[in-house]
Amino acid sequence: MQVILASSSPRRRELLGLFGIPFVVRAADIDETMDPEKAPFDEVARVSRAKALAVPRGEDDLVIAADTIVVCAGRVLGKPHSREEAAAMLTLLSGRDHQVMTGCTLLRGDRAETFTEVTDLHFRPLSQREIEKYIASGEPMDKAGAYGIQGGAALFCQRIEGDYYNVMGLPVCRLGQSLARLAPEAMEDTL
Repeated sequence: MQVILASSSPRRRELLGLFGIPFVVRAADIDETMDPEKAPFDEVARVSRAKALAVPRGEDDLVIAADTIVVCAGRVLGKPHSREEAAAMLTLLSGRDHQVMTGCTLLRGDRAETFTEVTDLHFRPLSQREIEKYIASGEPMDKAGAYGIQGGAALFCQRIEGDYYNVMGLPVCRLGQSLARLAPEAMEDTL
């Protein structure tokens, strides 16, 4: 059995590395557009499943795929496409509660497990100067919601309820439970 991470995200590689199991990266190339008429909770799970199905794999290989979004005031915030879009996202998040949702799919043989993990966060009010400085760092440009909790945006987050690693893009605790069910032999040497 080979474990395949269907993502090129350096954060997901780092987090999967916590398990101490060898894996390869085969990024999925799919259309990640979500249907705005459907619930974000369901759509992020659908996208993760599509990623898992899109990567080449052997019969006994295990594929792990994930997709992460930020939801605030009913709006889905993916990765910003411009500095202006990043500023608009951070302005929306300023002083507000929001959710980070990660859809995760594990696929092995004809067995699949898909779930969505949700973490609740609250950002303190941000000044325009703070937003501009953070955008100038370049950090927001490849992250859902235009921020990385493990980086400079740690200074913005007043409260977090749920899996911190989910906010980074991979719900480690729940993933470990799923791995134990679908690939117990891979988990034998982990905690």
